[in-house]
Amino acid sequence: MSTGRFGVPAAVTDWAIAGGVAAALLVTGLSGQHSATYLDLLGYALLAAGGLALAARRRAPVPVLAVTGLCAAGYQAAGFDVPAVAYLFAVYAAVRSGHRAVTVAVSVAMLAVLPLAALASGLHDTGEAFAQARGALELAWLVAAGAAGEALRQAERRADEAERTREETARRRADEERLHIARELHDSLTHQISIIKVQAEVAVHVARKRGEPVPEALLAIQEAGREATRELRATLEALRDDDTSPPRGLDDVAELVERARTAGLDATLTIGGQRHDVPAAVDRTVYRIVQESLTNVARHAAAATASVRIDYRPDALAVRIDDDGRATPDAAPPPGVGLLGMRERVTALGGRLRAAPREEGGFTVQAELPVDRTS
Repeated sequence: MSTGRFGVPAAVTDWAIAGGVAAALLVTGLSGQHSATYLDLLGYALLAAGGLALAARRRAPVPVLAVTGLCAAGYQAAGFDVPAVAYLFAVYAAVRSGHRAVTVAVSVAMLAVLPLAALASGLHDTGEAFAQARGALELAWLVAAGAAGEALRQAERRADEAERTREETARRRADEERLHIARELHDSLTHQISIIKVQAEVAVHVARKRGEPVPEALLAIQEAGREATRELRATLEALRDDDTSPPRGLDDVAELVERARTAGLDATLTIGGQRHDVPAAVDRTVYRIVQESLTNVARHAAAATASVRIDYRPDALAVRIDDDGRATPDAAPPPGVGLLGMRERVTALGGRLRAAPREEGGFTVQAELPVDRTS
């Protein structure tokens, strides 16, 4: 539940204002000379309804504007010389929510309807009817209510814009810091792992030259060093590509698939739907998902085929990569750093990612990224 400036729930504040206005209108109506006729009872009901309708002014400002206006015209026609206070509150709420044109149109109609309502009461001649209508809905108060609502709406919009700017700046600085830390870690780890790999290779070479058996642990260290070096090199390439090179995107996915074919994988690319422009962040993320998925297929899946499908939808872009590798639901591979990176990218864009073994064997990666085509 939303809260107001002083921590009071907005619904409580709205009902308190609505109840106060309704009470003020009823007290003003009761102070006049009225009997307990059907018409007078209707007037009291309209006074109360006009005030209580303000409880919904945040959720439905235009309907509340119409209801309070009709109630004001109704109790004026019933002979109640009561200012249209509830309508002024509704004008303020409608303008604050951005419905300026509708508010002006309804207010012009009210300026014409109220004198007619006063005439319909049968208690005034034409001059008195116009004077009563002017007293019920002073033009100056109407303008003031609209101006107050517009001023507050503009202030809230500027505050929202400033908040978005601060969030974007903080997010950009966080991304820059993460990139810097990643580079520092890469440089440090690459140096240390290179030393370990070289030492292991020298030891293996010397053992084989002497005709001695090479310990399994030493061979494992050698292979782990090579794999770690390849991973770090790929990471550095991705970091440099994000920062200095022209960004890769959907137009480069076909190149990834062709490269996978060159490496011996029977890879296919299918594009469905009506192609349309997508945000740059979505464009890069789809490329990274396909790149990481095909890399994992080539290195770990022992697959013969892989398929990449990209679907353009009106409000989303979906990508799916399937392979026929050795993964099964009973023997799912542990999630690696690449999969975690994909999930972070997709989540940051408000999308969904599913990466799991298929029932028929192999692995699937599915991502759906929202696309706001109005921005």
